[in-house]
Amino acid sequence: MPKFKVSSSGDNTNFVSTASYRKLSKKFQSLKIDKGRIIHVLGAPGTGKSTNIHRALGELNLNVFEFEFELSNDSMSSKEVFCEFLKSLEEQLGVNSKEESYKRLLDFDVVLFADKFHDIHYIEHGKVGFSMWTDTVGWRAAHFYILCIAEYIRHRRNFQDMNLVFQTAWRTYFRGKKYDIFTDLGVLSRIIRGFLKLLFEVVEISYSEEETIEIVKNHVDASEADIKDLIKKYGRKPRFICQELENN
Repeated sequence: MPKFKVSSSGDNTNFVSTASYRKLSKKFQSLKIDKGRIIHVLGAPGTGKSTNIHRALGELNLNVFEFEFELSNDSMSSKEVFCEFLKSLEEQLGVNSKEESYKRLLDFDVVLFADKFHDIHYIEHGKVGFSMWTDTVGWRAAHFYILCIAEYIRHRRNFQDMNLVFQTAWRTYFRGKKYDIFTDLGVLSRIIRGFLKLLFEVVEISYSEEETIEIVKNHVDASEADIKDLIKKYGRKPRFICQELENN
């Protein structure tokens, strides 16, 4: 697991409250009472989406089920991944059918899909995570999301009483470089985010230069000048800046 990457509230030391965090926390405040909400938390890689999510959920003392997902291999079809998804959900909840799973999830304030869903391979060495699979199959992963949407529609009565929070990213490769389609593709990303906001609640994690410097200084002993130089290289992405400073 890369240093400075947070996958639980227990990892979340040296936290800096930012404008994005306060917006996210405000969004989460009513989740004990409200039902049927779907919240997507966006942000460029390295901005600390999971850091902000786990901090807010922990501070608000919400009852959270965080789904953990491990695949058999990274070359499966979307249908096979979807079937493993449902089977894993049943196993983690201790039930025997997807219908029982959906009923059991109603006991929680929040159902969370974050790093333990996307990147279990960073948390536990040797496991195959969902993002490894999407990196392998590329745009063919879209069929998995279509299957999820169809499942949601079929069981919408259950989901109407459930709050879903997604740490949302969709990584793709172009000319050998990795991009997140929600944040890294300029105008196209803005159009995609705009469409997402028409359908769901969306919070984007991003920072001012001053916030980025404060976050980095809270984790690594570095001068403001060095941090500013790395902001020019990486953008306002504290995790990448911290990792380079730590390595050097």
